[in-house]
Amino acid sequence: MSQTIEQKLAELGITLPSPTAPLANYVPAVRTGNLLFISGQVSIDSAGKIATGKLGAGLDIDTGRAAARLCAINLMAQAKVALGGDLEKVVRVVKLVGFVNSAPDFVDQPKVMNGCSDLFVEVFGDKGRHARSAVGIAALPFDAACEVEAIIEVA
Repeated sequence: MSQTIEQKLAELGITLPSPTAPLANYVPAVRTGNLLFISGQVSIDSAGKIATGKLGAGLDIDTGRAAARLCAINLMAQAKVALGGDLEKVVRVVKLVGFVNSAPDFVDQPKVMNGCSDLFVEVFGDKGRHARSAVGIAALPFDAACEVEAIIEVA
């Protein structure tokens, strides 16, 4: 018998946090048909501390990967709430769009975003494999190191 998503998260030592409330005029997730669109989630931990700074100007790739992993955890937390607490309703992670707070000459955004992508594949297996964009950006809200949004097919 295969593991449930909750069992896989527990095995990885991940407890999904209660999602943060929107800080502006938007909703955290919108479901239309069988697609769930999750608003961008920044690199904030369960204690409310945001991983901040620019990649290539004080932050290295490993730190960026850890920040992107936090974004993945927050995306999963938002998905869980939007799906009534049942992540088993995830059919496929369709697309991730990652924004990496980058110094002008930083070009390793895909390596940073692997922190998010790798966790989705670890947790969801093949249905966690997705299309993706990794974009360098001059600034993010709260000086967050990363922000990631998701499109997820759901049952």
